This record gives sequence, C-alpha cells and structure tokens, in this order.
Amino acid sequence: MQERNSHKTFTGVVVSAKMDKTIVVSVDTYRKHRLYGKRVKSSTKFHAHDENNTAKLGDVVTIMETRPLSKTKHFVLVKVEKVHENI
Repeated sequence: MQERNSHKTFTGVVVSAKMDKTIVVSVDTYRKHRLYGKRVKSSTKFHAHDENNTAKLGDVVTIMETRPLSKTKHFVLVKVEKVHENI
C-alpha cells in the first residue's frame, strides 16, 4: 500500500537560533513571472523544532513537515547540511 501523503521537506538557512529548542529557517523559492518570464526569488520563514539545540545561526539545514507542535511550529529539524564558519 502506498503512503498517502509524504511529508514536505525544505532546505534553508537558519536566521535565528535564540529560542530554546526552536530555530527559524529561511527558505528561498524561485518562481517565473507570469508576464515577463523572469525568475523572481521569494523567501519564507518557518519555525522548526530543534530538540538538541544543534543548529546555529547561518547553518544550512533540512526541515520536515510534522504535526503541529505549537501555534507556529509545524516543522522538525532533520539534519544540519553545512555548518556556518565564522571568519
């Protein structure tokens, strides 16, 4: 039997990690303009649950859709793709 709905996964950059067990991830999407055909970039911020506080500011992470965890949290951290290096 096939799975009914697969969970959405997004890859984005952590823009805030100041809350306990919560991160804010900015996900960029590109759409084609209807009239002019130019690619237009838009970004969306998602709150995600980070159980062990592993993600830091600037990290590239993968998040997955889950059941509602709070009023704004509907995603959970899957893994940290790339760690941001401070120079």
